[in-house]
Formats: sequence, structure tokens, C-alpha cells
Amino acid sequence: MAYLSKHRSWKRFMAIFFLPTVLSGFAPHSEEVFKSPARFSWSNLTPSELKNRFVGLSTKTNALGKAYFTLEGHKFMIVGGSIHYFRVPREYWKDRLLKLQACGFNTVTTYIPWNLHEQERGKFDFSEILDLEAYVLLAKTIGLWVILRPGPYICAEIDLGGLPSWLLRNPVTDLRTTNKGFIEAVDKYFDHLIPKILPLQYRHGGPVIAVQVENEYGSFQKDKNYMNYLKKALLKRGIVELLLTSDDKDGIQIGSVNGALTTINMNSFTKDSFIKLHKMQSDKPIMIMEYWTGWYDSWGSKHIEKSAEEIRHTVYKFISYGLSFNMYMFHGGTNFGFINGGRYENHHISVVTSYDYDAVLSEAGDYTEKYFKLRKLFASGSARPLPPLPPLIPKAIYPSVNLSFYLPLFDILPYLNQPVMLHTPVTMENLPINNGSGQPFGLVLYETSICSGGSLFASVHDSAQVFLNDQSIGILDENHEVLQIPKIQGCQLLRILVENQGRINYSWRIQSEQKGLKEVVSIDGLLLTNFTIYSLDMKMSFFKRLRSASWRLAPKTYNGPAFYWGILNAGSSPTDTFLHLPNWHYGFVFINGRNLGRYWDIGPQRTLYLPGPWLHPEDNEVIVFEKIEKGFDIQTRKKPQLQECYETGSGLPDAAGDADPC
Repeated sequence: MAYLSKHRSWKRFMAIFFLPTVLSGFAPHSEEVFKSPARFSWSNLTPSELKNRFVGLSTKTNALGKAYFTLEGHKFMIVGGSIHYFRVPREYWKDRLLKLQACGFNTVTTYIPWNLHEQERGKFDFSEILDLEAYVLLAKTIGLWVILRPGPYICAEIDLGGLPSWLLRNPVTDLRTTNKGFIEAVDKYFDHLIPKILPLQYRHGGPVIAVQVENEYGSFQKDKNYMNYLKKALLKRGIVELLLTSDDKDGIQIGSVNGALTTINMNSFTKDSFIKLHKMQSDKPIMIMEYWTGWYDSWGSKHIEKSAEEIRHTVYKFISYGLSFNMYMFHGGTNFGFINGGRYENHHISVVTSYDYDAVLSEAGDYTEKYFKLRKLFASGSARPLPPLPPLIPKAIYPSVNLSFYLPLFDILPYLNQPVMLHTPVTMENLPINNGSGQPFGLVLYETSICSGGSLFASVHDSAQVFLNDQSIGILDENHEVLQIPKIQGCQLLRILVENQGRINYSWRIQSEQKGLKEVVSIDGLLLTNFTIYSLDMKMSFFKRLRSASWRLAPKTYNGPAFYWGILNAGSSPTDTFLHLPNWHYGFVFINGRNLGRYWDIGPQRTLYLPGPWLHPEDNEVIVFEKIEKGFDIQTRKKPQLQECYETGSGLPDAAGDADPC
């Protein structure tokens, strides 16, 4: 197509492409900077400057059929970056958004995670780090436009792609279809969510200029009526701003829906993708909803990087051709707690705690080479000076934390919620707890009495440690469902500790992502019954109760799951740091009851980000839940650390004990 051919003459360029007025006078005279004397500005339309709100973000074509975006009738270009509010401490929202603006962006995009906002069916949480309205209004105050991506499915490398785990309770509904059970749940969620969004819309004085319908449905497509149902669900609840869909080049046709702009996701500037999109909607401007600035890391895999020069060069071409775009991610943040997702490649693979994504801003909000290259690129063509750079948040090194006290796993059972007694085991989603919503995250401990050894069969997801009384006897996972139990004297307590390592967030496999033990657990074919089941969801209330426990002096070495306690002294003015856990193997770190996420010695991640606002002046409680073997102390760093990785093929060293370099 002629409109995708590059031209050096500015007048010829404008005659062919008819770029929006925000690009007026802009032409690619060189690959390094924009040197046209007539500068452009894509940030001269801000929420504070546009007082009259009638039209909203729209698309238009000129007399020659060239399409472009308008905002309140002004030609407009979306220069967006993704920052997920739920992956950033609330105290740092402003810092991250100011850095987005200072780099030259005019729009922030965010997913909305249903599974975090409605962990229990009918019980909604929009507080603290989940306060969507406060986040959007803060973006408005700063001068940024907002694009919301409410799902219900979002992918985002988050547990079950953002769908709440209680959807997996029996009987299982067909996720992401017009199945009655699923749609009824979506409708109730939208009934609660959408009223919060309505006053944030552009035409109601807010910064929200567009709303996405679902996410990448072209890669899933199980129901031809589904996308249209969701579009109508948004419209009838009062969404009046531009609707859009988002898919890769192979999914844009299937994932599109009449009445919504089709946008595209991509790893690089690919003309063929634009040609395909243009053929679908020749009267609409091209929008890249996700240009991937990097990628996420997985446990046991190598750290993924993407060159800053490649990013700069691709963004240069987007702007040169007048293409609106959103960078995924501008700032990735952190998978705090248990929210990480997973994928399946012959075995379950978990996403790491850090969602750094090799993004424009680092996990801790620090500037990167990508940031400075993009800021220079944007500044070279800007009609007005970019905002000054916000100062960096300082990092600190604190005294090492000595974890001097401990409690073996089975000593903490009295401090958990009351166990469930069932004839046969059920998955964590089907536990009769949390007002009938089951358990969304964490671990589950199953106990029953056995009076003979033999071949134990159990279907485990994702990984389990098996004990006779207090003694570890082996590992089970999805690829190792049989374990030989030695001969025993009398009856013994069989204990199976199962961990959910993050539900798969992509593909039809989400349909069967129940975690824990399935019903059939047997020894030599004889069904085991009468289970006592403990929920280890590791909520803050549990750690409050644990403070009254009689902690014991920790030995130099200890094998098996246990909790370890210590104090981090952060001085009078706490700030950010990274926790480094040399000699520890696998587990989670809790600071003042907050779950920082998973650590694992197979890499690539070696440090955990600890935000300064989550620290108290002076003493802070540190609790480590280590599943394998006690380490020594915890150290702090000013920068994150990576290491060579080791691939185990399961949640722990696999059932054969193998750990091969990856």
C-alpha cells in the first residue's frame, strides 16, 4: 500500500499520509532525530485543557480517504504506555505516571483484573492498590489520557488471565463463552465495575477516551456470539467512549466485532500486519494496542531482553507513519503475592515475581536506556519542552536480617483457619470456604490416616511435598503422580502439601486449571478417604495470629517447610531496596504481613523488590516461608540481581531429583 511507503520530503509525506495536526510539520529527515522546522505536539490536548466534552475520541477520513483520530474534533495521536495499577505500590502511582509523561507520552493504559477485585464471589475490593478510580483520576490530574482494558479476561501473565478462580468450581462453566454460568458472573461483575468507570469517561469530564472489549479473543475464539455480547454489555451499562478490540495479526479478523475499532499487537514494525489490518477497516486509522518493549521471565528460563535501539527505531517508524501506539509495558512492576500466571510447555511453567518486562522503566521505577532514547526521540520533534525528569527514588542497603527463630510447618496449623473435613479431597477452588468461593491462591495441606505402605497415586497441581507424619518422603507433580510409600508400623498420618504456582493465563487450558488434589487418591488402588484439609492462603490475618506463636530458636540447618522470623531495621527514613536470599532455595517473603512474592534458586530472578512505603521506620517483621532447606541471613541490594538458571520441570526439584542447566 502506498501509505506505508516512506518519503523524505515533508510536503510529499504530508500529502500522502495526511498525518494528524499533532504531527504537523513533522517529517523523518533522518533516522536519529526529527529536524523539520515545523514541530509537532501530541500532548497539547490534555484533560485540563479540553473543557468542553461532546465528541470524544473518534475516527475520521479526509476527502482522499485517509483516516485519523480526532479528540473533540482536533486531530489526535495516541502515544500510550501500559502501567498496571495493581502491580505498583499505590504510593508510587504518581511517580510512575509523571515519568510516563516526562518521557513524552500522552496516554496510560491499564488492564482491570477481575480476579483481584472479586476474589470471593459477590465481595468486591477496590481499595488501596486496587483503587481503580483513584488511579484514573490521578492520571487526569497529571494530564494523561486513559485507555481501560476491563476484560473480563485480560491475560497479562496474571493468574487465570484475570478470571476469578471460583469460576472453576464444579460444575465448571465454559470460560470466555456465552455459557449461562459465565455470562451471569460477568454481568454481575460489570454491574459493579462499570458504574465506577462511567464518571471517568471523557464525555463526563474524565480522562478515559477508550475502552477495550475483552482481550485477544481471536487467539481463543470458542463462541462466535461472545464478543458481540460483551460489546452490548458495555454499551447498555453506559460506556459511550470509543470501543476497541486487540489481537495479533493472526487473530484480528476473528477477534474483531462490529462497532469496535480493531487494533493490533506486535513485536516489531511489520508492514504485512498493517496491510492486513487496513484491508479490514480501510476507513479507520491504524492503532498498535501493544508494542512489546520486552517480555516476561519464567522460572527456570533465561532472562529476556530487547535492545533499546530496536525499541527507539520501531517507535520512530510508528510516529513517522502517523500510527498511534501503546507500549506494553512502559513500566511492568511486580507480581506481588501469588498473582503470577503460568504457561504450559510439557509441564507447568510459572511466571517470575518480577514483572520488569525489560520495560522502559525498571521494576523499581528507575530510568533505563530505553527511557532516555525515547525521551530524546520525542523531544526532538516536540513543539513544547517535555516536563522535567522526576527525581529517582533512592535505594538503600540495610543491615543483614538474621532469621533467628522458626516454626516447622506443622507447628503453625493451630493458627490457620479451621480445617475442612471431607470424605474425599477436592481442589482448592472447591473447598467450602470463603462464602462458597473456595481458595484462590496459596497452598493446601491434605491429611489422612494410612495403615500400610505401597504405591501412592495422586493427581497433583502444581507441585506437592509428601510426608509421613513430619518426615518428607517425596515429591509429586503433574508429570509424576505415583510415589512409593515405605512399609510402616501401625497407622501413620499421610500429609500432602500442594502449591498453586500460578494458573495458566493463556489458551484453552485455562478451562481446567483447578489446583490442589483431585478426588482420587489411592494406595495400591485402594481409595483413601476421610481427609482433613487446611487452607494456607497466607493472608495478613494469618500472620497477625502467628505473632502470638511460641517461636523456637532456629537450628543452623533444617530440611523441610518452615517459617522463619527476623527483624529488618530500616532506620528512620525507609526507602526502596532489593532482598537477596543467598543459600535459600524456594519460598515466599512477607514484610509486615505483605507478601512480596516467590523466590526460587533456579533463577533467573535472584532478588525481591521491597518498596520503601511498605517499611516502617526502624524495625520491620520479616517472615520467610521456605519449603526446602533453611538458608542463612537475608541481605539487601540497591539493584536487582539475576543468575544463571536451572530448569527442573516442576514446582520443586522433580520427582527424580534432577536439575539440569537450561
